[in-house]
Amino acid sequence: MKIRIFFFTSFTSVVLLFLSCTKDVQVTSYKTQNVIVVVVDGARFSETWGEPTHQFIPHRSAMLSQGVFCSNFYNNCVTSTTPGHTSICTGVCQNINNAGAEYPAHPSIFQYWLKAYKRPNDEAWIITTKDKLEVLSDCTDSEWKGNFRPMTDCGINGLGTGYREDSVTFKSVYSKLSSKHLRLTIVNFKQPDAAGHANNWVDYKQGILDTDNYIYKLWQKIQEDEFYKDRTTMIVTNDHGRHTTGHLDGFISHGDNCEGCRHIEFFAMGPDFKQNFICKTPYDQIDINNTIAELMGFSVPTSNGKVMRDIFRN
Repeated sequence: MKIRIFFFTSFTSVVLLFLSCTKDVQVTSYKTQNVIVVVVDGARFSETWGEPTHQFIPHRSAMLSQGVFCSNFYNNCVTSTTPGHTSICTGVCQNINNAGAEYPAHPSIFQYWLKAYKRPNDEAWIITTKDKLEVLSDCTDSEWKGNFRPMTDCGINGLGTGYREDSVTFKSVYSKLSSKHLRLTIVNFKQPDAAGHANNWVDYKQGILDTDNYIYKLWQKIQEDEFYKDRTTMIVTNDHGRHTTGHLDGFISHGDNCEGCRHIEFFAMGPDFKQNFICKTPYDQIDINNTIAELMGFSVPTSNGKVMRDIFRN
């Protein structure tokens, strides 16, 4: 056996050696320290970026000068609410029960981050209008079940208590941005999906517009707070779309392989992303998972997603 002794002449070298030997943490040059994922539930691409005038997403359209939009972004897993959110959080396709009666099979990005950095769980949050999405806080994997769980604020008062209004969710997120240091967060706004299922075209469009306003106000809040400014990435996406017009019952429902259900939004802003950039590379919903992990310097070995490198500045 050969024993090799290395001498380091700088403190930086010692730190880099220590971090490189840490299993869960990677040394990165990215500026992102915080990530917020906003899921606009059930908004069809044809009413967001696919609508030529962008009339229902005026703020995001204007904010493209600060960010990146991926025009070829899809949910290639199950096009329903809980499966879609599970794909984002775990990076794995799973035909999970959509009613909140089942936990994901694989650990989430929240669990991996909390373990890697040994951070308090109140720095990672699942804040959702739909109560059933509280299942995203844990998994059934025996090594992870019950461990490294993020905080939750879902529905009226947790799993099984019913949905609340998006305005309540917005106020909750806005308040927590002020009172806590949110490092890794996913937010769900339900209204486009709820109005679609109710066959209410007017409220469906208004729900998309209202959510666009919430996104704008959250981004403004981030820019006004020194803890978040220039170190926070915001990703806006959908869990699923809706049936293409002329297919089955159109915008009322979703859940199959049609273009309307699969083609979804990806819009993002942050210190490590290009600006005023339209990415045409095909990407998948599960790729959000590993892209966040790359930015924040940890690994998600169970994820099947890839890093969306085309949208990075370098």
